[in-house]
Amino acid sequence: MRVHVPGLARLLFCLTALFAAPAAASGSITDNVVETRLDNGLTVLVLEDRRAPVVSTQIWYRVGSADEYGGVTGISHMLEHMMFRGSEAFEPGEFSRVVSRLGGRENAFVGRDYTGYHQLLGSDHWETLLEMEAERMQHLRLTEEEFLPEREVVREERRQRVDDRPNARLREAFMAAAFHADPYGQPVIGWMSDIDEYSVDALQDWYDTWYTPDNAVVAVVGDVDAEAVVAAAERHFGDIPAGPGVERPARSEPPQTGERRITVQVPAELPYVMMGWKAPSLNSLEEPDDAYALLVLEGVLSSGEASRLARELERGREIAGSASASYSPFTRRDGLFMLGGVPAEDADVATLEAALREQIERLREEPVGEDELERVQARVVASEVYGRDSVHAQASQLAMLETVGLGWRELGEFVERVRAVTAEDVRRVAQEYLVPETLTVGILDPLPLDERESEEPAAEYGGEL
Repeated sequence: MRVHVPGLARLLFCLTALFAAPAAASGSITDNVVETRLDNGLTVLVLEDRRAPVVSTQIWYRVGSADEYGGVTGISHMLEHMMFRGSEAFEPGEFSRVVSRLGGRENAFVGRDYTGYHQLLGSDHWETLLEMEAERMQHLRLTEEEFLPEREVVREERRQRVDDRPNARLREAFMAAAFHADPYGQPVIGWMSDIDEYSVDALQDWYDTWYTPDNAVVAVVGDVDAEAVVAAAERHFGDIPAGPGVERPARSEPPQTGERRITVQVPAELPYVMMGWKAPSLNSLEEPDDAYALLVLEGVLSSGEASRLARELERGREIAGSASASYSPFTRRDGLFMLGGVPAEDADVATLEAALREQIERLREEPVGEDELERVQARVVASEVYGRDSVHAQASQLAMLETVGLGWRELGEFVERVRAVTAEDVRRVAQEYLVPETLTVGILDPLPLDERESEEPAAEYGGEL
């Protein structure tokens, strides 16, 4: 289950308004957020947005695949499935039927740092959803009868989303090679051998440990009264006892001292190259400058048709059928700055890999031009501003930042911190972090496809923003 994030192409519609009215752009939804922390530790975030009679209700738990260990990888994802299989007050599947009957939509997701449940519905019914979430926070019913068939569903999900998708298999092997000790190297959906060994007792232990009010964030955004939401949260969640206060093991990654390479040979239509350098997150930096400079660097390479990878490798030299960069500073642990791409028909992975390395070396040596920098900053800022038009996106942004430990107020700093990045900042972080010693390279080397096989795009697990 996944959260949809709008593509950067759609964000162009925001640019004119964004820079024609800088005062409005520099404002933040955080100016009007109401935060309450209940006595049991539950964090409640409310933002009134009365533009339409709809409300997004979300609850995020501070647990994901990064909290798992060998033998139970993927158990957070398995428990997310079981959250819809009945509680003391709801029969299996009834939670979803109630949401549908109220005219709402729902979904859930698991990432490396969190597990989330969200609904979007009319403003007359938001309290019903809070009451239902409180019920399954404390009264989930885990039975063998419901667990065994749902485990088969998860097995099949893994087969379809990973085992049968060459790019997903490459990514899974790539992450395991990039992170030797850090749990970010584990697949969110889990290894099949661990899925096979899940038990109801293990799920119950995971639920009892992590699904507690002091380990959760409730975010409600839309056509609501903040005081009424806080009062309702106290009514429905206030009597749930806090958890035992689990200490997360450090499990820090040892320093990487040289380039790592893997090759995955499976039946596939197209080759693929994946490259990733160890990169800090906002959580690991004393000052935020480097993370925002890396975010802008990502935009220089991959933020629409005018960005360098599209302009120079796809259209200019025509050696990439597609190429992109990705980096997120909003994670609990350090992550990766990544490049990836498919060679064009008349190129190969070696040519594309060399071209991607040239792009990084150029950023290390030459400052980005001011016009290019301003254009990229406009796109990065527009990406955040566009999200404000959706109550769902606003709730997700607030809850995610609070859940990973950065705090929701970080959202209010986003625009100015992106705008403060200089060309020299971009070159400096390229020189400091995008170095050969921390690079991992993964190559998908296609074997012939069986006539019965077909290839689909790789799926990403979880609600990562």
